[in-house]
Amino acid sequence: MKKLVLSGFLASEEIYINQLEALVLPMRPLKAAATSSQPVLTMQQIETIFYKVQDIFEIHKEFYDALLPSIQRWDEKVTVGHLFQKLTLRLLSPTDLLYKPIDRVTRSTLVLHDLLKHTPKDHPDFPLLQDALRISQNFLSSINEEIDPRRTAVTTPKGEARQLVKDGFLVEVSESSRKLRHVFLFTDLLLCAKMKKTAVGRHQQYECKWYIPLADLTFQTLDDSDSCPSIQVLPEHEIEEMKMKISVLKNEIQKEKKAPKGQSRAERLRKKMNEQESWLLLHSPTIPFRIHNKHGKSYLFLLSSDYERAEWKESIQKLQKKDLQACVLTSVELQVLTSSCFKLRTVHNIPVTTNKDDEETPGLYGFLHVIVRSATGFKESANLYCTLEVDSFGYFVSKAKTRVFRDTAEPQWNEEFEIELEGSQYLRILCYEKCFDKSMLNKDDNEIVDKIMGKGQVQLDPQTVQSKNWHMDVIEMNGIKVEFSMKFTSRDLSLKRTPSKKQSGVFGVKINVVTKRERSKVPYIVRQCIEEVEKRGIDEVGIYRISGVATDIQALKLAFDTNTKDILVMLSDMDINAIAGTLKLYFRELPEPLLTDRLYPAFMEGIALSDPAAKENCMMHLLRSLPDPNLMTFLTLLEHLKRVAEKEPVNKMSLHNLATVFGPTLLRPSESESAKGQHITCASDIWSHDVMAQVQVLLYYLQHPPISFAELKRNTLYFSTDV
Repeated sequence: MKKLVLSGFLASEEIYINQLEALVLPMRPLKAAATSSQPVLTMQQIETIFYKVQDIFEIHKEFYDALLPSIQRWDEKVTVGHLFQKLTLRLLSPTDLLYKPIDRVTRSTLVLHDLLKHTPKDHPDFPLLQDALRISQNFLSSINEEIDPRRTAVTTPKGEARQLVKDGFLVEVSESSRKLRHVFLFTDLLLCAKMKKTAVGRHQQYECKWYIPLADLTFQTLDDSDSCPSIQVLPEHEIEEMKMKISVLKNEIQKEKKAPKGQSRAERLRKKMNEQESWLLLHSPTIPFRIHNKHGKSYLFLLSSDYERAEWKESIQKLQKKDLQACVLTSVELQVLTSSCFKLRTVHNIPVTTNKDDEETPGLYGFLHVIVRSATGFKESANLYCTLEVDSFGYFVSKAKTRVFRDTAEPQWNEEFEIELEGSQYLRILCYEKCFDKSMLNKDDNEIVDKIMGKGQVQLDPQTVQSKNWHMDVIEMNGIKVEFSMKFTSRDLSLKRTPSKKQSGVFGVKINVVTKRERSKVPYIVRQCIEEVEKRGIDEVGIYRISGVATDIQALKLAFDTNTKDILVMLSDMDINAIAGTLKLYFRELPEPLLTDRLYPAFMEGIALSDPAAKENCMMHLLRSLPDPNLMTFLTLLEHLKRVAEKEPVNKMSLHNLATVFGPTLLRPSESESAKGQHITCASDIWSHDVMAQVQVLLYYLQHPPISFAELKRNTLYFSTDV
């Protein structure tokens, strides 16, 4: 493994040396011409253009020539640490090598991490590699501290260097439409810019849309009377549909990469995916972040994560604690500052998959089980809760929320959540103090503004979380420690339906076995969960979409499986999201989907028909072909979901939202014999390609006029049941 890491790095080093050599070649004749009577460039211009290129070339050429023989004559006892140590020691002054591409040093640092992983601690290389890593990290961290005067375009009113503190892409609401902006936070002002459209081959440039001196910047007060621009929020099903399309494209790109002569099509697909991911990045954020110029107008950004909003607010407030003076930039100063943003920026591309290097980790796909256990370190008692965020499709979204633990300084939540991951690499935990004061109403979204007590994030390391055992961890945030555990189930494993070994329960048992035992047409668990949801959960925002607490769901599962006498009491006391989650879990754990494995291909073909009459005939015919217990249960659930959707203005659950939640659960086929042993990517392909069709099948029946069991069965006399 160590040899593979070194070989890969050596290959990239060779490419880098060739690129440097290509720069050195034109430099020599230009230098010779500079001393002639007709110079092309002056020596000063040449030194500026080819700043330190010769030095960098010699350093890397010497390193390459020394490392190559060691790899060609590979032996586990061969030492290379001294070469990396020597390479990093030659990067002594950040200002001397300011224009050396920093990503090259970053790449070397990543290689050092990999080498340390695969080098035994007793190997002679280990301390040398550690030292090289330390030097590289110190070099990178010092880059931000020593800024070359040529890169500090403008000074502050007090004569101090204006430095970039933070930058990133945010969505601004401007003239009632969403615009993607690059926002730069300097030591004394906040600047909002957009990328100018330039001709192919020309350097990209920023155009300043507006700026606010930090001395004049305030966060809009809750009772401010200024009118708020309307925030247009797309229906959730449109966002989900776009995510599904992106997932399908990802799989198609992977297939084309492996296919002979598939690179050109892969590039076209990549371009299409970039457009779709950019659309998602623009339309998915909904969390308002409003800033105000006390001498002018207000500006509204939309973010996808409360964590991100808190980071921007904290960074601005930290700078405002200094003795700042209001500054007014001349048009020339503003132009110079805006031009410098291109060099100073730390975020170079919008966070979409197509902008990532192929060598970067693709993230995790599947389900992350998280138990939020407890927290300590609060200075006084409060009403406390946590939320969990994960990244997917280039942005972070809130996925789960614990219950509020009241009037305590040491909350003990012990709540488990199941979170779906879509290429996720990080888990964030935010700890809040619940505010019950109605005077603290947020004018943007009419919700109580709760105080963030602390926030932190952990990287989802595949090697750590993919073990079968729970992984315990602690996040420290502002003196607060939150204890949690996590465990990951990959997508290929989550696709499987596992029959129960016990036939006495209801979960994992065939539906006809349960109805025959109960002497009922619809399983008792389905009837009771539906009744409870319609009694007190039909107005619940996000019913069936928001996850219930996993421990509550498991308690209900056990109660139904053991036919506990006090099940009705448990249901009346249980959180409604846990009851909704139990119903979803029941259908998910059926050994065969409710709409059956046998009919699955026919459902996929039927929903793809273009002619409305043919589709109607086919889809009704397929329902008639279902076994009676499956059909009765499906029709009962169908009418229930329609009643839930009637309350969409209150619960925000449309027919499409409900189809997205239940479609894969009711249709996803169990693992067939022919599918066993297939590669993980195949399972992922099945998931991505079929899930849209599964949603469409259920949506078709939800949008259909009421379907009667008796009418369907009467029509059986006139139609063949062969599929």
